[in-house]
Amino acid sequence: MEKCNVALYGCGTVGRGVAEILLGHQAGITRSIGRGIRLACVVDKRVDELRKLPLLAGIPICSDLEAPINDPEIDIVIELIGGMETAGNITEKALKAGKNVVTANKALLANRADALFKLARQRGRSIGFEASVAGGVPIIATLRDSFVAETISSIFGIVNGTCNYILSRMTDEGVSYPEALAEAREKGYAEADPTLDVEGHDSAHKLAILARLAFGINVTDNDIYCEGISHINPADIAYAGSLGYKLKLLAIGRIKDDGVELRVHPTLLHRNHPLAVVDNSINAVCIHGQAVGEVTLTGLGAGAEPTAGAVVADVCRMALGVYQEDFRLLPVFGGTETIHCIPQEQIETKYYFRLSCMDRAGVLARVAGVLGEHNISIDSCIQQGRAHQDSGYVPVVFMTHRVKEENLLNALREINSLECIDGAESVMLRVAEI
Repeated sequence: MEKCNVALYGCGTVGRGVAEILLGHQAGITRSIGRGIRLACVVDKRVDELRKLPLLAGIPICSDLEAPINDPEIDIVIELIGGMETAGNITEKALKAGKNVVTANKALLANRADALFKLARQRGRSIGFEASVAGGVPIIATLRDSFVAETISSIFGIVNGTCNYILSRMTDEGVSYPEALAEAREKGYAEADPTLDVEGHDSAHKLAILARLAFGINVTDNDIYCEGISHINPADIAYAGSLGYKLKLLAIGRIKDDGVELRVHPTLLHRNHPLAVVDNSINAVCIHGQAVGEVTLTGLGAGAEPTAGAVVADVCRMALGVYQEDFRLLPVFGGTETIHCIPQEQIETKYYFRLSCMDRAGVLARVAGVLGEHNISIDSCIQQGRAHQDSGYVPVVFMTHRVKEENLLNALREINSLECIDGAESVMLRVAEI
């Protein structure tokens, strides 16, 4: 039986998971797809370390980036090195050499997908990237295959397990952000430097990929408004919870008449929505289609096993020639249109904001006056407790009706300058309208 030969670039946590599946489940893979998959070599700079692993006994291991690409026996290159420059060079050279590529590199695709997809199409090759978004949740396959005839109007995603775990701990136990982050590190959910995750950049990379498939548009992460969770206060999570909302870091894409909204930020969801109950390190993506309505997919979004499983699934599709046909025929892998991205200040939605107000008569009337001047309508206003005896200030929480963000920001700047408001304590959060 003909076998498909694979070169694995990068043998870290996910790479070893891929090797375990390819080496430990060969019979099952062959039975499922009718063709064998052979791990022909591993490329990694830690050659001596990897040669000591029983898992890789008998597998050629080298640090030469060029050799497998130039080997005519190699059919598929799996790129799990990460980063931009080296990974991009490997991907380009592999495609030009007639190899198909499988990658989990969301940063690379968020910035260079258009050029790389066009190159793959020109060479009659393909790029598999199911593992780049939400790990074991088959969101890429769903958008590419199941929704190929669907008109998608919006997509909302919890696509970073680190942030979801941190916010879950802050919600359930009332712990501070630093405490929750420390717990995430202990459990292996957060990197030593968690900036990419907690400041929203990882989610923005994934949203750029999802937007291409969902809306057929060409965007990069630079087109996406991005705000992280490091400034979140447990008090606001609790106040919002008393109003029926839960806080999540959402990646939001929505097609509008005048362009597309693309944004990543902490977002309040009504507690009855399916995304609101997705906790800990679980990922979920909610899609709205013209015919299908609302569909939500949930599952493990990170970790060696689910991510490695998604990589191997792409390898199998390529061995069957399915991905190559997708790249040859589907417009999202060829030329996609560039669309106007609506600036964040022009977004219209509902908002939560908290002010630290002096506990005296007439303060709320002054605040209401400023809001009225900026055409902001208040849905509810609740004073949270009594004034602290030392400061004389009391937290007051407001929920607005739909308003343009620019109007609210201008109003808050004016309100925070009032002598009866402690502007340093003001907080604003957006509310999802799903």
